Amino acid sequence: MLFHLTMVICLVFVAYVAGSVPFAFLLARQLSGKDVRYAGSGNIGAANVLRTAGTLASISVLVLDIGKGYCMVLLARVLGMDAASEAAVAGAVVIGHIFPVWLKFRGGKGVATACGAFVLLAPLATLFAAVVLFLVAGFTRYVSLGSILAALLLPPLTYLTQESVSVVLSVSVVALVVILRHRSNIQRLLTGDERRL
Repeated sequence: MLFHLTMVICLVFVAYVAGSVPFAFLLARQLSGKDVRYAGSGNIGAANVLRTAGTLASISVLVLDIGKGYCMVLLARVLGMDAASEAAVAGAVVIGHIFPVWLKFRGGKGVATACGAFVLLAPLATLFAAVVLFLVAGFTRYVSLGSILAALLLPPLTYLTQESVSVVLSVSVVALVVILRHRSNIQRLLTGDERRL
């Protein structure tokens, strides 16, 4: 029991550190010389990298941010962790992305990393939410609006697809944090000042 608890704590810590790796910051600086914290929207994510460093860098960031979420939950599964532990790891990797230790806890919005983490835990709900995100962003060119709607939908969808209580709880907490990270976007959407993709 103690060994299992120690493993879970260690894995949650590793997930946070892995989530903290700021791929958007690193790739944008490497490929364009720009600091995404002070360029474009100032967000450390794929959409802002698209604006400031181009398509290749943006796609790379998107894949890497999804990948770190997916790989950490996959690692927990390979190590034989239970559903509650996997859910804790998923939450930790997303929180690491949003509050990275390497950038003074100022990170991205967590949407791509959450998608990667939860596609293993709640596949149907996550895929449906991702479709909503891409459709809304595609039609309106507001990535933030698609992200907010996807985050709002994910908890009830996870519940309706009968995932475990621990997964629903983890999804709900992450969704709340993601929406709170979009506060400024919500304000700009309401005033008509939000940047389009």
